Amino acid sequence: MIEEYHFGSITINGKTYNSDVIVNWKEEVFSWQREESHIIDAKDVKSAIDQNPEVIVVGTGEAGIAQLTDTARQAICEKGIKLVVEKTGEAKEIFNKYLKEGKKVIGLFHLTC
Repeated sequence: MIEEYHFGSITINGKTYNSDVIVNWKEEVFSWQREESHIIDAKDVKSAIDQNPEVIVVGTGEAGIAQLTDTARQAICEKGIKLVVEKTGEAKEIFNKYLKEGKKVIGLFHLTC
């Protein structure tokens, strides 16, 4: 469960992270590095797609500056995965909702901008 999100940090199951993360329905947390900080391309979502989730939630930062490319959207949708893209504060709430519903959800969270 994601307890808190503030600009630059996210707290998941009592542990605070200060860099972008990927969280899956098993509540495993991984560092999320991209070639371009504010561009989310297909290669940046591949590890999430490869886990075969029902839903991918993308948090685009506090102000929503990070952008998901059409290529990334297509890669997700071609696999029949529901895609939700929101500012990180809202994305956190949506991720938690799907988690509580027992969905196989993965969250990709940009923590700044």
